[in-house]
Amino acid sequence: MKAWLDSLGYRDYTLSPASTDASFRSYHRLDCGDLSWIVMDAPPEQEPCDKFIAIAEKLRMASLSASQVIEQNLEQGFLLLTDFGGTDYLSILNQQTEALLYKDALSAILQMQTRIEVSDLPLYDEALLDRELDLFHDWFLQQQLKIDLTQSQLERWLSIKKRLIANAVDQPRVFVHRDFHSRNLMKLDVGNPGILDFQDAVNGPISYDLVSLLRDCYISWPVHRVEQLLHDYYDMAVANELTDVDFDRFLHWFNLMGVQRHLKAIGIFSRLNIRDAKPGFLRDIPRTLEYIRQVSAEETAMAELLSLIGELNPGCRLKSLI
Repeated sequence: MKAWLDSLGYRDYTLSPASTDASFRSYHRLDCGDLSWIVMDAPPEQEPCDKFIAIAEKLRMASLSASQVIEQNLEQGFLLLTDFGGTDYLSILNQQTEALLYKDALSAILQMQTRIEVSDLPLYDEALLDRELDLFHDWFLQQQLKIDLTQSQLERWLSIKKRLIANAVDQPRVFVHRDFHSRNLMKLDVGNPGILDFQDAVNGPISYDLVSLLRDCYISWPVHRVEQLLHDYYDMAVANELTDVDFDRFLHWFNLMGVQRHLKAIGIFSRLNIRDAKPGFLRDIPRTLEYIRQVSAEETAMAELLSLIGELNPGCRLKSLI
């Protein structure tokens, strides 16, 4: 990396870690006098940069704040990017700041959904949704908690997956960032928010990024506040002809989409611990599991999941690991 930067003419700079990431990518801040940039190191065999570059261009063309690629070395997996600073949403979200921050974030979602062409993006289809749900079973239940489902439990799990997948594919398709949460949004004075980690964007369900934002795995809000914010978005979506269903139907989409995302996230957090030696993500599982319990208690379509969680009692088993 330093040899590449030297070849570009950068001198008398310092490099420091810029953020941790739940992938094979790493980020470094390059400080040179009063200026700074971000260097992304993405191993080409695991995290090719071409998708990042393409999606960054889509976001910027839609007048959204995505990092500009200043220099690139695709063979070695290096990108030099504009620096959005060190203030992410998670570090400043509180009861005094959340209204304005979420207003900007919801507006950004609407812009992504109304301004970005998605026909050339991968489909968030049944096969991908199914693979994501398998992360919960394979990495959390089997590997993290050493739980093997009985035949009856496995049949219920397959039924749960079928319902969650059907809910996702039933929704209008739009641009989906796929990880639109408080750690990937940077507070900016102009053009807020700065959007990070967008390279896995897909053509998928309208409620997905809303769930990522409003039922965030890293921070939670009272149920009534989440529903208020969801209603704010819903009104804008109807006005922009993104959907014509009533709010109760939209809330159902949102609730079950959240269950799918949170099951996937728990599987990923477990994989990060087991495969990648990043145990810190285990601390986010109880919050994420609680979202699943809450929704499963409210949605009759998730009664089987509520029953299964009650039998397996994963929260109690997890306590000894955190």
